Amino acid sequence: MSISLNLLVIRGADIARAQRFYEALGLRFTREQHGKGPEHLAAELDGVVFEIYPLGKGPATDGVRLGFRVPSIESALSSLQQEGAHVATPPVPGPWGLRAVVIDPDGHKVELAQADEQ
Repeated sequence: MSISLNLLVIRGADIARAQRFYEALGLRFTREQHGKGPEHLAAELDGVVFEIYPLGKGPATDGVRLGFRVPSIESALSSLQQEGAHVATPPVPGPWGLRAVVIDPDGHKVELAQADEQ
């Protein structure tokens, strides 16, 4: 059996705002609550569950860097900027295709990668 990533959790000061940001990227969330834990958002991407929890008294996750492969960097940037994204690194070609980095409303760096057409 090989190891694979199945869960990634970030925390946000305003999860509704975070939901709008990541939905602008194309994710779709459901609201969940496990037992008496806090209500949070969950989306599944290719077997990986991505959750956004309220910041509450938990540790901040703003040092986490996320990465998403997108069909179009320009389209993703346009949608994300409408939700308040700050472009930290504009699109540049690299060894793995076109790449840009934006900052989400809670300070997480979000790398966007668009693979070169082959």
